[in-house]
Formats: sequence, C-alpha cells, structure tokens
Amino acid sequence: MDNFINQIGLYALPLSGSTLLAYGVYQLILDLRKSDQKRVLDRLTDRVRSEERKSADSILRRRYEPKTAISAALAKLSVVAWLQRALDQACIEWSAPRALLNLVTLALFSFVGLYMLQWNPIVAACIAAAILLMPLVVIHVKRKMRLNRMMNQLPDVFELMSQALRAGHSLANAIQLVGQQLPDPAGTEFAIVFQEQNLGVKIEDSLKNMADRLDLMDVRFFVTAVLIQRTTGGDLAAVLDNISAVIRDRIKLFGQVKALTAEGRLSGWVLFALPIAVFGMEMVVNPDYGRVLLEDPIGRYCLIGAGVSQLLGLAMIQKIVNIKV
Repeated sequence: MDNFINQIGLYALPLSGSTLLAYGVYQLILDLRKSDQKRVLDRLTDRVRSEERKSADSILRRRYEPKTAISAALAKLSVVAWLQRALDQACIEWSAPRALLNLVTLALFSFVGLYMLQWNPIVAACIAAAILLMPLVVIHVKRKMRLNRMMNQLPDVFELMSQALRAGHSLANAIQLVGQQLPDPAGTEFAIVFQEQNLGVKIEDSLKNMADRLDLMDVRFFVTAVLIQRTTGGDLAAVLDNISAVIRDRIKLFGQVKALTAEGRLSGWVLFALPIAVFGMEMVVNPDYGRVLLEDPIGRYCLIGAGVSQLLGLAMIQKIVNIKV
C-alpha cells in the first residue's frame, strides 16, 4: 500500500510542478497584456495620477478589465466574491480568482512536496492548510485595520465636504477635494468615486459602489443622505455636520468600551498562549515526557483536540468582549 502511494506521489510531483510552471507562464503573459489595458485606461481618465492614488487606479482597472474564462467561472462563486470584497477593503492589488488559484496551487504543491520528502501526511496537510489560510488571515487583519482608519477619518471627510459645499463647490468638486487632500483610505475611496464619474458612471451609482465596497454603516448613512438630498433637496452641508458629530460621539464611546473590555481580551490571549508556552517549556525541561504527545497516536489526537478547544475558547471570549457600538 505504501509503495502504491509513493508511486502516486512520484507521478504527481512532476505533474504538479509542470502545472505550476505553466500557470506561472500564463500569468506572466496576462500581466504583459494588462500593460496595454493600463495605457488605455490612463488615456480615458486623461490626468496624471500621484503615487497615493495608484490603489484607486488598480481597483478601477481590475473592475473594468476583460476577464479570462477561468476568472469568469470562478467569479460566480460566493467565496470569490467575498474574497474580492475583502481585497478591495484591504486595498490589496490582487484579483480574487487569481489569488485563490495561486493559493490553492501553492498549497497543493507544498503538500505533494512534503509528502515526497517522507513527511507525515497529517503534518503535510496541516502545513499546506496553513499556507492556504495565512494569507487570508493577513488580508482580514489589513482589512480590519483599514476600515477602522476609514471610520476614524469620516468626521474629517464630512467636515471638509460641508465646508466645500458652503463655499459654493458642487458635490463632485467636494468629492474630488476629499480625494486630493486626505490620505488613504478616505482619499483613495473618494478618488475612486471621482474617477468613476470621469469614466461616465453616475454619481449616485459611484457612491453606492463605495458603500458596497466598504460596507460601513456610517458610509451608508452618508450615501443615503446624499441620495435623498438629490431627490428632494435640502441643506446637505447641515446634514453632513450632523452625521460628523454623531460619528465623533460614537468613536468616543467605542474607545471607552474598548478600554473597559481590554482586560477580557487580554485574558483570552493569555489563556490561549499559556498551554502552548507550558508545552514548549516541557519539551525543553523534560523532552521524553512531552514527546509522548507527539509520537503516540492517542497523544496526537489529544493535541488536535486541545488545539481546536483553544481556538473555540478564544473565539468565544473575543465574541463576548466585542461589543457593537
């Protein structure tokens, strides 16, 4: 049975390597073709862009560029749509179908390679799963940090727009001013809205795209206020001032809640790290005692169960202390 599995791995490794090489060449050709699409988009926008707005340009190029058959098929999957939204929210210049294909290919290739090196199949599968999941964790962390920065910037955004409207500027000019004056993420997101208008998209649709892209309640309030004002009329500057004041109060309250729940969050991380630290010390002080958990089949199952329990406990504690404001 082992010889049969080894023969399968022996044939699978060259096949995986050749597949990975062919996929890399395909992506290289695709990148070379995209340079022409970039020049076309630059001519359409007809303006010189600064380094701070490259992320906005990349999102627009990714949205309007033609898709391959594989990308079009993968784009219909809900997980790909979720990943694309997370990439946009994290301002990472990746295409979700491409990123998913790259991660899955790398994970499979890593598993086959480790198995051919006589690694334990369970360990090889865990490493391959970690290779697949770690980039997703990084994307989630960057997304969360960027959305928090966006939420903290919103009061300044609305105050700047309110002042611009009172000075006689149009809504489009106020959006352009925010895109030019404020740093990422607010500047980048509003620059995308302004550039979409230059490409012929209605301002209402551009604002709805931003609300869907960011998925922040405060941004949806702003978009709803703008849509109502453009339909029924009213003082948009005063509405923006009110929204800005409400957001500032909510940010202040959120900071107080975060300070009050800091002890609970720290307790969760301590309880999560303590068994790992104790096991590491045990492997240093008395390796024979700790090696039983690694070598004995029952010990390995105990480690897996303990790891799953630790993750569930950490998730439950974080859920308890994560109070919505």
